[in-house]
Amino acid sequence: MAPLVPSGTEVLAGLEMGGIPVVTALGRHTGLPCAFVRKQAKPYGTCRLAEGAEVEGRRVLVVEDVVTSGGQIVLSTADLRGLGAQVHEALCVIDREQGGADALAAEGIRLVSLLTAGDLRAAA
Repeated sequence: MAPLVPSGTEVLAGLEMGGIPVVTALGRHTGLPCAFVRKQAKPYGTCRLAEGAEVEGRRVLVVEDVVTSGGQIVLSTADLRGLGAQVHEALCVIDREQGGADALAAEGIRLVSLLTAGDLRAAA
């Protein structure tokens, strides 16, 4: 997946839960810092929405395992942008091709996928 990371990316942000192991491996491979993005901040501990690398003022790539509708990426991107992150792309392992790319495009987010549902069907 490393070759799919857009140039200029400063932080990889893995979405809770499925994106976290993907972003951890991708961060180790690319050397880019990572943040783990919660669906909502916990009311205890650090009380942060994004744990790990700072995202404010940085170009952030959202990383997810599977994209279906794109809804969670849209919500998390809005949260990250609210923290001052610059988010223009998302990267996933599998795009199920069920409207996610269009939903993200409507929010100014380009989806890049390693595989699509069509790729998997063709290989079966």
